[in-house]
Amino acid sequence: MGLSLNIDVSASSFYEPILVTEFVQNYCRDLSHPLSDEVRLKVKKALKGIKVVLTHREYNNSHKITGISSQPMSQLMFTDDSATRMSVIQYFRERYNIALQFTSLPALVAGSEARPIYLPMELSRIVAGQRYAKRLNERQVIALLRATCQRPREREENIRMMARANAYNEDTLVNKEFGIQVADDLTSVDARILPAPMLKYHETGREASVNPGFGQWNMINKKMFNGGRVEVWTCVNFSTRLNRDVAFQFCQGLVDMCNSKGMVFNLRPVIPISSSNPNQIEKALVDVHNRTTQQGKQLQLLIIILPDVSGSYGRIKRVCETELGIVSQCCQPRQASRLNMQYFENVALKINVKVGGRNTVLVDAVQKRIPLVTDRPTIIFGADVTHPQPGEDSSPSIAAVVASMDWPEVAKYRGLVSAQAHHEEIIQDLYKSIQDPQRGFVHGGMIRELLIAFRRSTNFKPHRIIFYRDGVGERQFSQVLLHEMNAIRQACASLEEGYAPPVTFVVVQKRCRTRLFPAENNRCDLTDRSGNILPGTVVDTEICHPTEFDFYLNSHAAIQGTSRPTRYHVLYDENRFTADGLQVLTNNLCYTYARCTRSVSVVPPAYYAYLAAFRARYYIEDETSAGGSTDGNRSTAERNLAIRPLPVIKDNVKDVMFYC
Repeated sequence: MGLSLNIDVSASSFYEPILVTEFVQNYCRDLSHPLSDEVRLKVKKALKGIKVVLTHREYNNSHKITGISSQPMSQLMFTDDSATRMSVIQYFRERYNIALQFTSLPALVAGSEARPIYLPMELSRIVAGQRYAKRLNERQVIALLRATCQRPREREENIRMMARANAYNEDTLVNKEFGIQVADDLTSVDARILPAPMLKYHETGREASVNPGFGQWNMINKKMFNGGRVEVWTCVNFSTRLNRDVAFQFCQGLVDMCNSKGMVFNLRPVIPISSSNPNQIEKALVDVHNRTTQQGKQLQLLIIILPDVSGSYGRIKRVCETELGIVSQCCQPRQASRLNMQYFENVALKINVKVGGRNTVLVDAVQKRIPLVTDRPTIIFGADVTHPQPGEDSSPSIAAVVASMDWPEVAKYRGLVSAQAHHEEIIQDLYKSIQDPQRGFVHGGMIRELLIAFRRSTNFKPHRIIFYRDGVGERQFSQVLLHEMNAIRQACASLEEGYAPPVTFVVVQKRCRTRLFPAENNRCDLTDRSGNILPGTVVDTEICHPTEFDFYLNSHAAIQGTSRPTRYHVLYDENRFTADGLQVLTNNLCYTYARCTRSVSVVPPAYYAYLAAFRARYYIEDETSAGGSTDGNRSTAERNLAIRPLPVIKDNVKDVMFYC
C-alpha cells in the first residue's frame, strides 16, 4: 500500500541513578570490609561500561567505567601530574578536603590503561537514562510486565495520543519540504479468522474429541491420545519447607492424575521418596541413580521438588541429562504444597510426552485430510539459534533443530542441539562431513540425523520437508536461505543418491513490531475476553510484502496485555502451498503444543527448537561455572569442528523434549 509509519509503545529497563556504593550493596551488604575476589569480579562485570558523574564537582562531566582496581583504596597509589607519588585517599583529602569513608572498597577505573583515572565509589553517581541491556531476573521481569501491561483498547488510545502529540502534518520539514502527509487514524486492514481445528483424544475417554473455543479447552472427561508408561520412578525433595508427608501426598496426587488421564503409572516408587540437602544436589542425584541401578533397574522418571531458593534448575538438568541419563520433572515447592488438581494435570501433560506419549493430535491428521502433509510422508522441522546475553563475549551461540517423528499425526518431536561461534546466526551443523583418521569420510549433521530418526520411527523416508526457521531478521534472509537450504540438500543427498524431497522454507518472526486491534472493541464476535483480536486471525494484505509470500497470524488468546501476532515469511516453496493451505496448517499446528491445553502464539516446531536451545544453554553455563570439561566423550574430529562442544546427552534421554 506504499509507505507506512509504525508507532507503538515500547518499554525497557534502565540503571537507577544512585551512588555506586548503593549499587554495590546489592552484591555485598557490609561495605566496611574488602570485597572477596568472587564479589569483586561480579561487581566489575556489572559496572563495566556504565557512565558515572562525580558528586563533589560542580560540572557534570561523565566518566565511562572500564573496570575496578584490584586493590582497596587504602592501598591504592598513583603518580599525579607533578610526578608526586600519593594515595587516592590522600589526594581527595588534600585536593577537595574530603575524608573518604569506604576505604576498604576498590576504586572505579576510567580512562585508558596508559593513564587510568581512579574514582571513589562513594563519590560516583550512575548517570540517569542508561539502558540496562543484560538479562533481568524473575522479580525484575514481573515488575516490568506489571508496569507496562496494557489492554488493547488502552494501548490503542495511547498510540493515537502519541500520533496527535507528534503532529506530523504540522511539521514544516515533513509537510512543506517533502510533501508527506501522515493519516490521523490507524490503518484499516482486511483480516479473516481461521476456524479452530478439531482435536483427537483417546477413545476410552467420555469425550474422544474437542472443538477449542477462544484458543483454549480443557481435559475434563478426556484421556491422552497415547498414554506413556512409567514403571520405575521416585522423587527427591530439595525443599526445606515441605516435609516428607507433603512430598508423599504430592507424588500420590500426581500419579493418580497421570493414571486417570490414560497413562500407565506404577503407584509405588522404586525407592522411597526422600528429602535431601539443597546444598548437595549433585550428590543426592548420583545417590538416587546408584540406588536404583543396584536393584538392576533403569530409572524412567525422577520427580524433583526444587529448592526454595531459585538458581539450581540448570545444574539439576545438566546432571540428569548429560551425566546420569535420567528423565526428570522439576516442580516448584510452592506449587507442590498446594496439591492443586489443575497443577497436577499440567505436570501430567509434560510427563506424558517426556516418556514417549502424545497428549492430543489433530483429527484431520488422523483422518489424513491435511493437504500437502498427510497424503505423503512429510517431516516438519523447527530450527532456532539463541545467543548469549549481552556482556557474555566468550559464550557460544547455540543452535537447535527439532523434527516430527510420527507422520501423519505430526505431534511428537525429537530435538538436537549444537554449539557454534559467538553470535553466529546461520546454523553451522545442519550438515557436516569430516575426514576421520579411523573411520574415513563421515557424513553428519542435525538434518541428516533427524531424517534417519524419522525413517526409523515411521518406516518411511520423508517425501516432503517443511522447515520453520525462527530468529532470522530480514537483512539475513538471503544469507540464511542460501546456506541452510544447501545444507538440507546435502544432508538428503548423503543418504541416497538423487534423494531431494521438495522443501518449504518458512521464517518465523515472533518479535515483530506490528500490533493488530479489533475494528470495533465492543463486538463480542470480533474480540476475546481480554479485548484482543480472536485466535486464528490472519492478515496477508496491505501491511505485508507487495510481492513475496508472507502473512501475520494471531493463533493464540493473550492471557494479559495486547496480543502479539507472529509473522511468517515463506522464502522458498517447492511444495507449492497456497496461502490458505499454509496459513491453515500453521494455525492448526499451534493447537498441538504439548505443554498446555491452549493454542500458542508460535508454531510448535519453532517453539520446541527455542526451548531445546535454551535448555542447552544451561548445560554450558553450569559446566563453565563448575569448571568441568564438556568434550570428554567426543571424537577428535568432532572437537575440531565445535567452538565449545555441548555435553553429550545420555542415550536414554536423547528422544525427550528438552523442557521442564
